Amino acid sequence: MVCPMTRILTTLDGTDARGFAFGTMQFGGRADTAASRQMYDACRAAGIAHFDTAYVYTGGQSETLLGGMIKAERERLLIATKVGYDGGAGAANMRAQLDVSRSRLGLDMIDALYLHRFDPETDLNETMECFAQLRDEGKIRYVGLSNFAAWQVMKAVAIAARFDLTVDLVQPMYNLVKRQAEVEILPICADQAINVAAYSPLGGGLLTGKYAGGGAGRLTEDDRYAARYGLDWMPRAAEGLVRIGAELGVDPATLAVAWVAASPLGAQPIVSARSTEQLRPSLAAMGFEMSPELYARLSALSPTPPPATDRIEEQA
Repeated sequence: MVCPMTRILTTLDGTDARGFAFGTMQFGGRADTAASRQMYDACRAAGIAHFDTAYVYTGGQSETLLGGMIKAERERLLIATKVGYDGGAGAANMRAQLDVSRSRLGLDMIDALYLHRFDPETDLNETMECFAQLRDEGKIRYVGLSNFAAWQVMKAVAIAARFDLTVDLVQPMYNLVKRQAEVEILPICADQAINVAAYSPLGGGLLTGKYAGGGAGRLTEDDRYAARYGLDWMPRAAEGLVRIGAELGVDPATLAVAWVAASPLGAQPIVSARSTEQLRPSLAAMGFEMSPELYARLSALSPTPPPATDRIEEQA
């Protein structure tokens, strides 16, 4: 069973760009207008047609800048944004934020709208009914869920069906040192034919190897990222990736992104950067052929998360 989003990605511009997307979280923040435009152009030259933003990114500048870039070729692109990170998943908040996002992007219709995170205070019936109404009104085409646990995804899938609605995309964090999605999220999405757009394939820059050399970035500037990638084995995994990259003559960032793209359960990386120079190794992953042997070697750098069962001793 093929997800409808995947079918669209394979026809845009005559290429699927191996399913890669570009995340514009840095537009208008760490990347100024000129740097943002250069990265957009580099992505388009590489064949990427899927661009991801959100209502909350950089105070709206991400959507505004992206909106100015896509006008000339809107019909050749897939534009995704997110609502509900602030203010919850109630219909009124979703609609208000979507209206602002559409205005910033200069679009009447958004290709893919994500709920940015699960809202335990709002009945999912209200949320899914709102998605269905937005679809029927021609304001969105596809429904996405970001930062949802597997059980939350399945609950949303079941409720969505009541409104003749499907969940088309799920956006989890997934990289070589954050592999929890392998336990249930990726298998559920494969089973339900839901497209997976995986964010943070470089682990906040950890998997580029820059921190081992004293470099600065999110892990040194943001306490959340420092905690997220603060386990003692994670830097060792990054060092191992750098060593393998040096052996093969491949940038470790290229290997990290290619590893996500090679997932047997179909994860598609959302790449991002502050500059075209920083972006270049991630784009190189689009043409990198990951052998099963190399995939296994890279996977061995980090612990494989245990399966979702209380009978692990019975697993082969």
